Amino acid sequence: MQVECVFFGPFRDEVGEKTVTRGTDAATVGELLAEVEAAYPGLEGRLLDGEEVVSEVAVTLNDTHVQHIDGAETELSEGDVLRMTPAVYGG
Repeated sequence: MQVECVFFGPFRDEVGEKTVTRGTDAATVGELLAEVEAAYPGLEGRLLDGEEVVSEVAVTLNDTHVQHIDGAETELSEGDVLRMTPAVYGG
């Protein structure tokens, strides 16, 4: 299946482009994030902590935060859009 991955902030810097369409056999968000970390070594450990999404990262699937679905176990479908945004801190 094809899934569109959209990267923001320093994640985009590591990938080298904002949007990547990936052909994948991943069934879940967690499996796809593991593939993305493997494809872009600068992201290793920055998207997943073990089998969970790193708490400082906002990952949305079709505009819904995956924490409000099933987290890393959220199922993927053909044509989904996954956005990865690092937390922003400031004062």
